[in-house]
Amino acid sequence: MKPTTLLRIAAILALLQFVAHTSLVVSAHPSHGPEEVALVAAMKSQHFHFRLAPAPRSYWDFYFGYGLFASFNCLVEAVLFWQLAGLARTAPSRVRPIAGLFCGANLVYAALVWRFFFLVPLVPDVAIALCLGGVVLALRTPRPLLQNDPTFQS
Repeated sequence: MKPTTLLRIAAILALLQFVAHTSLVVSAHPSHGPEEVALVAAMKSQHFHFRLAPAPRSYWDFYFGYGLFASFNCLVEAVLFWQLAGLARTAPSRVRPIAGLFCGANLVYAALVWRFFFLVPLVPDVAIALCLGGVVLALRTPRPLLQNDPTFQS
């Protein structure tokens, strides 16, 4: 598959990840019983003064804010991968290290999701990593033949 196609697929997957994550974060409410309701209420009601925060923050602020941060990160990836698809046609050597970096990042995201969350959000991270790994492989530069290589023909 062409690197451009793989990057467009990765962009669409990241965009879908953004939409799904954002809708879940924004519409989340406790639904697993009274213990969860009490926990969320405690996270929202207890405010703390943190050294670097200009105003008191609750653990819910951090929890909710990180959820939005993760969503925004998916959107940034979607836009970046779409732009890289265009660049892959004109400057493939510039795209390869970026694709490699984000391939590794998505593998780390997948490992963190596996450890701290559940299976469903793991799927897009693995799929994006596979697409980007395909880009890295497709854009590798062929090894030049040496004159003393037995396969060299002048």
